[in-house]
Amino acid sequence: MTVEITKSERTYWQRARAFVHESISDNETDFTVGPIGRALGLLAIPMMLEMAMEAVFAVVDIAFVSRLGTNAIAAVGLTEALVTVLYAVAIGLGMGVTAMVSRRIGAQDPDAAAQVTGQAIWVGAAFATVIGVCGVIYAADLLRMMGASEGVIAEGQGFIAILLGGSASILYLFLLNAAFRGAGDAPVALRSLALANAINIGLDPCLIFGLGPFPELGVTGAAIATTIGRSIGVMYLVYSLFGGKGRLPFKLRHLVPAPQLMLRMIRISVGGIGQFLISTSSWIVIMRVVALYGSAPIAAYTVALRLIEFALLPAWGLGNAAATLVGQNLGAEKPERAEQSVWRASKYNAIFMTVVGIVMIVLAPQIVSLFSTEPEVIRYGTSCLRILGVGYPMYAVGMIIIQALNGAGDTTTPSVMNFICFWLIQIPLAYWLATAAELGPNGVFLAIVIAETILTAMAVVVFRKGKWRFAQV
Repeated sequence: MTVEITKSERTYWQRARAFVHESISDNETDFTVGPIGRALGLLAIPMMLEMAMEAVFAVVDIAFVSRLGTNAIAAVGLTEALVTVLYAVAIGLGMGVTAMVSRRIGAQDPDAAAQVTGQAIWVGAAFATVIGVCGVIYAADLLRMMGASEGVIAEGQGFIAILLGGSASILYLFLLNAAFRGAGDAPVALRSLALANAINIGLDPCLIFGLGPFPELGVTGAAIATTIGRSIGVMYLVYSLFGGKGRLPFKLRHLVPAPQLMLRMIRISVGGIGQFLISTSSWIVIMRVVALYGSAPIAAYTVALRLIEFALLPAWGLGNAAATLVGQNLGAEKPERAEQSVWRASKYNAIFMTVVGIVMIVLAPQIVSLFSTEPEVIRYGTSCLRILGVGYPMYAVGMIIIQALNGAGDTTTPSVMNFICFWLIQIPLAYWLATAAELGPNGVFLAIVIAETILTAMAVVVFRKGKWRFAQV
């Protein structure tokens, strides 16, 4: 009996390892046929790992920078709150690219999908130029606008100038990865981020602390290391794109400007950009409310936010998998299969995020203390992790459904819901709970949970109505 169980277990783990290996390897699977669970798993595993890699950038930076003191942490926190606007543009454009590429791949038209990718490169160049120039010129003014002290501005000015000045590395990492994900070539995106992270992890301590022949650049060194790492990741994506071995048969002719296609991409992406600009700009206002209580809460919120990103981004990876399945199955004229994929992904994500939430709640003090030894930072950071951890199951379902709407090409509806929940509910509620109700920073954290829960409820209602099935991309 014991021998039989051992053989069974060995077979199970062998199958599991084989499945994981297949998911992170280049494959030719058609995601519009076969078991939904298998298709979701093959897409989700590399996408979850990819998003985890994206989170590693933030966690690695704050882990090293935290050793420079509270001002350094606050500088990174305020800068990251601003850089989220850049991420909003990158993610929003990526939504349009994923929706358009996945729909064409599902319709068995890979040449048209490659043309979409070519136009995305031109659109990214335009945005990167504007953001980069403004970021370098107005670096100090942007930090001052966020309420930073002169000490924080002195430490953080170089950090924000480098990150925004090198915005092309961020934009192209998101845009090209979005194209590969939409095509179903998620392992390529995973490898690009793994490479970028390896470079960042190696350079971070060298440039921050001046190890060996490297100059000691402090916080600015973290930005330089991150930008170099991302740029090398983009180079790998370009190499893979022209290699022509995946689902995107990319050629130089696909770079010929197609104004109508670019306009269509921008039209679809505007909803995605607006969606994330609304949500991320609300986070900036939230950070401003937290700043009313000093540098310690800012530092604590920064640490907690990085940890939460680390937990949420793998879950976003599952959402990206759902978005790809929705787009490809709509392209293949299989809307019922698209809907089934979304509910299956929501179930898996809810289970995963519930476990993560429990871990955050139970081990909050120990987790925060890994990044700071200051009692005030640990106290505020613990409260933040525990309060936000309660809402993890709701976040899980909401992010899958919203990503599914985006994958269908309906980016406008989530934008409207974000505006209602974040600007009309979250921000006023956060300020009232923090000041009038005298809950301080804890009131801000509580308002975030309430707003996110309402957003999830609205998303479920909208998705059930089914208008997303008829979105044109």
